[in-house]
Amino acid sequence: MVSKITSEIKVSVTTDYDNHNSYPSENRYVFRYNIEIENLSNVAVRLLSRKWMIYDLGFGFTEVEGAGVIGLTPVIESGEKFNYFSNVIVKSGVGNMEGSYLFENANHETFDVSIPKFNLVSEVLSN
Repeated sequence: MVSKITSEIKVSVTTDYDNHNSYPSENRYVFRYNIEIENLSNVAVRLLSRKWMIYDLGFGFTEVEGAGVIGLTPVIESGEKFNYFSNVIVKSGVGNMEGSYLFENANHETFDVSIPKFNLVSEVLSN
């Protein structure tokens, strides 16, 4: 697990290689990443959007942006946690991801929160 705290928001990430949905012969390595966002501040915050930089060792960088996460723009109360998971495909089987979330506080002020860099290495290639 990797974690990072920015502006009193803690983001923790764990990853798993999805052997069942991966097809190395077709350059399709699937990874599941689990995100836990913990609000350490004294006020509620809303997650508005996300921005990812995905690095694939054999294919370079891809930038992904979008509203919310998994179709939601959750409000995370003070002291509360929000968890979700998603998937990413890395063609070479080796890469990493990092990014940021855009949050809004009760005063409608927006701020960025870093998502720590995490590695994606398929079990097929690490053995």
